Amino acid sequence: MESAITGPGDWRGNAACRDADPDLFFPIGTTGPALRQVQEAIRICQTCPIQVRCLAWALEQGVTDGVWGGTTAEQRRAIRSAFAGTSVAWPPLRGRAVAPDAAGYASRPVSG
Repeated sequence: MESAITGPGDWRGNAACRDADPDLFFPIGTTGPALRQVQEAIRICQTCPIQVRCLAWALEQGVTDGVWGGTTAEQRRAIRSAFAGTSVAWPPLRGRAVAPDAAGYASRPVSG
């Protein structure tokens, strides 16, 4: 699971979600109960010591489903689009906490 962004080792063992129900992170739909699942998954991500590594991995691997690193599939698509065609990759996320937007979604790195 080593990459230039996430570094060596199996960092998943430190994830806040490791004991959570995996279905929580892969809701079916985008409204009602599914929206509540997404919000709960993101709350778990916001307490996670490896949130940024998880997000970087999901971006690097092109993961298109579920909540990873406190972001939805739509948010990751927007991040990839924002960086498409630039020489900047995901390292700006490295070592930074990710701040929630007004809806509670992790939307931007916190300046440190």
